[in-house]
Amino acid sequence: MDERPIGVFDSGVGGLTVAREILRQMPEEAIVYFGDTARVPYGSKSRETVTRFSLQDVRFLLTKNVKAVVVACNTASANSLPAMQAAFQLPIFGVVEPGAKAGAKATKNGKVGVIATSSTIQSGAYQQALRREPEVKEVYAKACPLFVPLAEEGWTEDEVADLTARRYLRELQDRGVDTLVMGCTHYPLLRRCIGEVMGPKVTLIDPARETILRVKEALSSANALRQSDQPPQHHFYVSDRTAMFETICRKAIGQVYEAEEIAIEQY
Repeated sequence: MDERPIGVFDSGVGGLTVAREILRQMPEEAIVYFGDTARVPYGSKSRETVTRFSLQDVRFLLTKNVKAVVVACNTASANSLPAMQAAFQLPIFGVVEPGAKAGAKATKNGKVGVIATSSTIQSGAYQQALRREPEVKEVYAKACPLFVPLAEEGWTEDEVADLTARRYLRELQDRGVDTLVMGCTHYPLLRRCIGEVMGPKVTLIDPARETILRVKEALSSANALRQSDQPPQHHFYVSDRTAMFETICRKAIGQVYEAEEIAIEQY
């Protein structure tokens, strides 16, 4: 039994979709969430910069005495997970491998698409992970960088999001994919328009669900799940306070939490 919270970090507010999965699958667990809203997006930055930011993010979470860290940011998972795991002595979970396995499990025709930030696509992490799965015959990857600012601005239900999705996803439609991995935590916030563009025959995969299943299994095996009669206390932090945090928090989680602003550069 371990009463300490689970740490989650993302480049911005998209990681709230991962926090949502923790609340759904492990409602007894406490969460410490950090969104690096001052430096979002990570997806357009170099591997070296993403790694530096990611190490700072984990160091901040360690000050909150977390027992494990979930790297909600796909860009950080794709580019910097080994560096984080080598630098810190606690379980650190990425989202790429679980997302790839979920995509492989879902496909019927073996054609899987993955959409992500430019940095994640350029890393090849999802493509490599998917090709290791025997069910996957063809992999098609597409960078969709404008999805992140759309999600951060809350523009997820209007014609701007719809037009952007149609422009990005036309190529994947032409390829005949039957499964699409949303390889960025911001993208599930645009699930409606992505789903409408791709059509009902295409399965959309949110890696968050599979990732938190893996986290739960690992903590259970280590006898580190929280067991308490007291309800968990969740804490949310950002590097730049924006009005959109509350909006996206309500959309992603269904409840508004107040976020405290911290100076991430000191970590």
